[in-house]
Amino acid sequence: MNMNDEIRVIADAMLEKKAQDVVSLDLTRIGTAIADHFVICNADSTTQVVAISDEVEEQMEKKCDRSVVRKQGRENAFWIILDYSDIVVHIFKTDQRLFYRLEDLWADAVKTTYTDEKA
Repeated sequence: MNMNDEIRVIADAMLEKKAQDVVSLDLTRIGTAIADHFVICNADSTTQVVAISDEVEEQMEKKCDRSVVRKQGRENAFWIILDYSDIVVHIFKTDQRLFYRLEDLWADAVKTTYTDEKA
């Protein structure tokens, strides 16, 4: 499975749990980036943030045979980070995403938006 397929698994897992504004940022052309890709979403409650995180982990294990290397933020669930080395997943509570504006920090990255509409 290639990286684009893995990103799609992450995005689909997020959408399955009704995540909002699901995007990926391709950081491969940015020499200072800590990963090749970010996948970002948000939700209105901490309960939903945790549910999205659990679904991403479960689907990555099941479909891609990949376990998270490091994770942070589960204790308060305002911003959970799942680190898969080359892909870093950011699951924000909505107000935190608006505050940190991660996409603005990486504005040079190629951005892809994901929806749950079937083609």
